[in-house]
Amino acid sequence: MSSESSSENNKGFEYLEHTADAKFRAYGNNLGQAFENAALAMLNVMVDTTSVKNTYYVEIELRSADIESLLFDWLSEIIFVFEVDEMVFCSVRVHEMKIDDESSSLSATLFGETIDLSTHVFDTEVKAATYNDMRIDRIDDGWMIQATVDT
Repeated sequence: MSSESSSENNKGFEYLEHTADAKFRAYGNNLGQAFENAALAMLNVMVDTTSVKNTYYVEIELRSADIESLLFDWLSEIIFVFEVDEMVFCSVRVHEMKIDDESSSLSATLFGETIDLSTHVFDTEVKAATYNDMRIDRIDDGWMIQATVDT
């Protein structure tokens, strides 16, 4: 699998070796961008996002106990919308994030379209997000998220 790049950060995400699941690291100049790139890394495990058009959008609002739970809930919500609403996504925008001692929240938009088996190129089924080897770290030039999803 190849890395995707964002225009604001040279390294959007990268895949790591893992025996059974998909493991990746996502990067961002800020935490919101790292969450965006984590979503794109997971989405690219599922489908070739270059085959997806930006014709619909889905608004996501999440509140969780802490930042790790927020990442888990974020990835889980994307899988849920993919499965239940039968939508695929090509881009993600985190509008607002609030992280404090009492709770963590985000507001975001997923852009994509309804699944069309004649145009979308699917790769690996992602069953669930996991807490396995999860990391959210501040690094020199921004943030790094490491996540593993059950495939």
